[in-house]
Amino acid sequence: MLIKIFGSAVQGVEAITITIEVNVGQGTQFYLVGLPDNAVKESEYRIETVIKNIGYKMPRLRTIVNMAPADIRKVGAAYDLPIAVGILAASKQLTPVHDTTQFIIMGELSLDGTLRPIRGALPMALQAKKEGFKGIILPAQNAAEAAMVNGLDVYGIRHINEIISFLKGEISISPTPPIDYTPQHTFDLDFSEVKGQYFVKRGMEIAAAGGHNILMVGAPGVGKTMIAQRLPTILPPLTLQEALETTKIHSVVGKAGQVITSRPFRSPHHTISDVALVGGGSTPQPGEISLAQNGVLFLDEIPEFKSTALEVLRQPMEERKVTISRISFTVDFPSSFMLVASMNPCPCGYFNHPLKHCCCPPGAVQKYLNKISGPLLDRIDLHIEVTPVPPSLMIEDDVLNESSATIRERVITARGIQAQRFKNERHVIFCNAQMNNKQMHLYCRLLPQARTLLDRAMKHLHLSARAYNRILKVSRTIADLAGAEEIDSPHIAEAIEFRKLDRETWGQYQC
Repeated sequence: MLIKIFGSAVQGVEAITITIEVNVGQGTQFYLVGLPDNAVKESEYRIETVIKNIGYKMPRLRTIVNMAPADIRKVGAAYDLPIAVGILAASKQLTPVHDTTQFIIMGELSLDGTLRPIRGALPMALQAKKEGFKGIILPAQNAAEAAMVNGLDVYGIRHINEIISFLKGEISISPTPPIDYTPQHTFDLDFSEVKGQYFVKRGMEIAAAGGHNILMVGAPGVGKTMIAQRLPTILPPLTLQEALETTKIHSVVGKAGQVITSRPFRSPHHTISDVALVGGGSTPQPGEISLAQNGVLFLDEIPEFKSTALEVLRQPMEERKVTISRISFTVDFPSSFMLVASMNPCPCGYFNHPLKHCCCPPGAVQKYLNKISGPLLDRIDLHIEVTPVPPSLMIEDDVLNESSATIRERVITARGIQAQRFKNERHVIFCNAQMNNKQMHLYCRLLPQARTLLDRAMKHLHLSARAYNRILKVSRTIADLAGAEEIDSPHIAEAIEFRKLDRETWGQYQC
């Protein structure tokens, strides 16, 4: 008897529907075909043990399980459940009352029939809805993230006996209620805890309002990491669309389980490999830059990272996606993140310090700074020099510092202006940093005095064309924060002030 069960395979961050055909006929052998990996091939032993442990019999006939399309590699143990259901139905031990072709069925089985969580539940649910399936049946641990998809019945089960009884019509399983998405508004950290550093806070506000990349340079202990960790608290809340994008990526690597309601903050160690940073592997998986989608990627002490790992960031920062190519397929991982980097001005950390003396040997400072290439530095919109906070300011308790909530309100207002500006664009744009050249020409209108100032800065600082574009985008954000329709000279001047560490002016930090 031939039975068809539908499952799903994840390729990149998208899902592909898999048809699992089970035929039981004359013979004695078990065949599993359709390009399965070792984990799928081993499912025969798990399924046989589970079927016996729950009181059924493994058919001692010729059993063929075909997983189509056959040219897509099937990876992981999540096919245990659909194959087991298919075998029971094909051997006539299970006579479904419900039409199994209306459901996507996925789940990894323990030997006692308990279901284990799987990866990629959200992209599977999105694809199931897209292809018109009535519902999806999967482990209860994954039901919450799959329930983000409206218009699809999500059935979370804990044991294989539940799905057998459900398909027989013996029990009724209530679909998981749709998630009422509420973004996170409260945080453990707050900008009011940062004393002084008003120039740096202003830079962070501009970066948050426009989605710009930022680099902080300063001595040890001046607050670079402390400030970077508080950046997510002033970013606008995740929209539902952004939450779906972010949760989908984390679901693929098995790190979701629940809906992600706050912007990611990824802070990899400087020993990270190129593949772990950008993604890849024999079975391509998202890297840190994709896990930071719609959030922050913080590289603390950026010169300590391998140069090869830093240089692979250049293309994703421009295109906001990573393309991983293999012989048989190509996958794209989204990588729309804010890069926040910090570094010391020299190996010892005290070059140009107002109080402490630098003890680095001649040439060491230049060698240290040259670890950040010009092309990478060019792609960072804001360069901030972080200076030590005076001790008198540190010990004062009555100094009022703006809270994250206050700054976030201004950021949300600026993002609202940008959302209105980009609402008719073909491709979804969330912030000024994502503008292309055509959009910059359309939306970054300069007043005559602003144009004159920018032309003078280009000639005096010898800025590149990319730096010119970055200044325009930052000045557009500054104008949005000020509520201005057109870009004026104060907006350009402030944007140029945050380009002090361009390669042509980098020499002031070299000895």
